[in-house]
Amino acid sequence: MPSKTIAIASDHGGFELKTELKKYLMETGYTVLDLGSDSLESVDYPDFGYALAGAMKEGKAKLGVLICGSGIGISIAANRHSEIRAALVHDALTARLSRQHNDANVICFGGRTIGPEVARDCLNIFLETKFEDGGRHSRRVNKLSDPK
Repeated sequence: MPSKTIAIASDHGGFELKTELKKYLMETGYTVLDLGSDSLESVDYPDFGYALAGAMKEGKAKLGVLICGSGIGISIAANRHSEIRAALVHDALTARLSRQHNDANVICFGGRTIGPEVARDCLNIFLETKFEDGGRHSRRVNKLSDPK
C-alpha cells in the first residue's frame, strides 16, 4: 500500500466538501481511496465511517478523511474501531493537536460547519504534523487501543 494513499468517505451532508477535498488531495499527489457516498441522496453516516475504518484496518490506507453534516456522528462511528483515532477538527489548532498529542489517523469535518478553504488548511496541517512520540502522549494514545 502506498504511504500516500488516503481513504475518504462521507454521507450526503459531507458529499460536497468530500468532492472538493478529494480533488485537492489528488492535485497534490495523493492517491485517494473514495469509499462514498456518491451523491446528495440521504444515506446513513455510520456505514461510511465503518467502511473507512475497515479499509484502514485492512491496510488500504494509513490516514483517512471523514465528513458528515456536523462531523460528530461520523467521528463517533469511526472511533468505535480500536485502530482508529478520529478527530473532529474545525481550525488549525485542533488539526495540529490532533496529530501532535493524539496521533489521530482520521480527520473529521462537518460539511455544514466548515468552509472548503479552512478544511483544506486543516487537512494540510493534519498531513504535515508528526506525532510527538514518547512520554505522556504515547502513554495516553496506547490506552486508547488497549484500555487495560
